[in-house]
Amino acid sequence: MSQEKSIKKKTRADLPAKPFLKWAGGKGQLLDTFQNFYPAELRAGEIENYYEPFVGGGAVFFDIAQRFNIGSAFLYDNNQDLILTYLTIQKNVDGLIDCMERNKNQYLKRDEIKRTEFYYKIREKFNALQPEINYNRFSKKWIERAAQIIFLNRTCFNGLFRFNSKGEFNVPEGRYKNPRILNEENLRKVSELLAIAEIKRVDFRELQKKVKGRSFIYYDPPYRPLNQTSSFTAYSRETFGDPEQKALAALFLELNKKGALQMLSNSDPKNHNPEDNFFDDLYQGFPIVRVPARRNINSNAAKRTPINEIIVTNYPVEMPKL
Repeated sequence: MSQEKSIKKKTRADLPAKPFLKWAGGKGQLLDTFQNFYPAELRAGEIENYYEPFVGGGAVFFDIAQRFNIGSAFLYDNNQDLILTYLTIQKNVDGLIDCMERNKNQYLKRDEIKRTEFYYKIREKFNALQPEINYNRFSKKWIERAAQIIFLNRTCFNGLFRFNSKGEFNVPEGRYKNPRILNEENLRKVSELLAIAEIKRVDFRELQKKVKGRSFIYYDPPYRPLNQTSSFTAYSRETFGDPEQKALAALFLELNKKGALQMLSNSDPKNHNPEDNFFDDLYQGFPIVRVPARRNINSNAAKRTPINEIIVTNYPVEMPKL
């Protein structure tokens, strides 16, 4: 049996899991493009460990875990409620599904006015209970909180996942006639894929101490705003400004010296200012490719026009026809 056939046999292609959260900046729409930029070693089955320090909605992890034979995944993020939800799916997907089923039934049986009341009741409860959550120890409260997170994400305005400076979820209700609150089959498939993953709340800077073996790292940090009015980085109470972007570039350079294969995506400041070389300067010497992408968080759908994003790698890539 050829190496290619052997690798294909071991992939998890029979588990077509997809992100369980709507995620502003999620990479589902770019996966076909991204597949052109994955390292050859990944396609050859030579990558043992996959790292994603800004896991977000997890679209790239789900794609890679189902298409390639990776041994372990390390999924990190600095948003404690996001990590809680991933861990709950990994540890007790049955309990989560039961709780989500109750929320779904209570919401969908109501009329429009009562649905609005129910949404804000869940949001208020979610925010009020935050101080009572021990994020370091799994408990039944995690199940209820993860169910609330997915419910709010599926019924809020535009599917945003946004917190204010106090750590409170502050997105208003959306207007959906029949929202898909619970996708039981997908949650079970996600849980199966997460069996290979270490999931932790980790600041990206700690990655330098964690990367080991034959590794591939994908970075999807909070994007640098294209201008002063387009900032949308409040996925948690922590900010991610230019100092953090520079710290990430320093990490990229350091792990390049250690031999890790790396791929990073971000907004392209040249969309707004052709003279802005912020990322070109930060990642000087590495391949940088600009690819078209559609922004999905503008409240006006007509303004969700394609703009460029950048892809940075520390290995040679063949420039695809985009």
